[in-house]
Amino acid sequence: MTDRVAGKVALITGAARGQGRSHAIHLAREGADIIAVDALQSFATVSYPMPTAADLAQTVKEVEALDRRVITIQADVRDPAAMDAAVGRGLAEFGKVDVVLANAGICAMARDQPLQAWVDVSNVNFTGVLNTLNAAIPHLQPGASMVVTGSLAALLPGGTGQEPGAAAYSWAKHSLVTLVRDLARVLAPRSIRLNGVHPTNCDTVMLQHDEMYRSFRPDLEHPTKEDTVSSFSRLQAMPVPWIDPADVSQVMVFLASDESRYVTGQFIAADAGGQLLI
Repeated sequence: MTDRVAGKVALITGAARGQGRSHAIHLAREGADIIAVDALQSFATVSYPMPTAADLAQTVKEVEALDRRVITIQADVRDPAAMDAAVGRGLAEFGKVDVVLANAGICAMARDQPLQAWVDVSNVNFTGVLNTLNAAIPHLQPGASMVVTGSLAALLPGGTGQEPGAAAYSWAKHSLVTLVRDLARVLAPRSIRLNGVHPTNCDTVMLQHDEMYRSFRPDLEHPTKEDTVSSFSRLQAMPVPWIDPADVSQVMVFLASDESRYVTGQFIAADAGGQLLI
């Protein structure tokens, strides 16, 4: 532990698994206490399984193994009142919030989707971020840092597809770019920072499932993970099909720490050179 965020309290949405759990572990390793928020809720329009209470409990186990404090809150980022309550519980437990990672997100990639897929994805990936930030901002002190999870999809001219959920994913992540820049300008006089990270394909359940494989290999009826490696690799300039959640977490730690105290209104692309190919 190098104590890069020692004494800080970090609220993380989507903390039950994947990138969110990784961020919680990396911040805890660097000295932060954690408010781990997740909805633990399924969507009819999303084909891969959502996190469970057992997943969230595993996040707690791994944070506590680093001798840091952690509380869990089941809350849906689409619900402003739920996020207000989540922040309130965090303040009651820790007395402050220094870092906010608005990380919760979903992706609907199935074929022949209903329009509800657009509603679900945009509500979580954009409105949910806005609700998280709005709930936290009134309670933040100078020096606080907020980071949103974007995506390389925000930079792709053609987006991620024409199905409602895929189109909504690109729209939401692209809209976060404007949100971060404009809201960072509003918050700067209070010395509160707002940035974002654009990961490329990341090795989580959101990526590794049958419908995602089909979207990358539509020429195959039942593509496997191995079938899609070359297709995934085409999105990055470096010769990798995807990155690890830890690769994104390292950037999150930097943006959460005082090392980046004058970095605001920006997105850092953790994309293995994906944007170089656009």
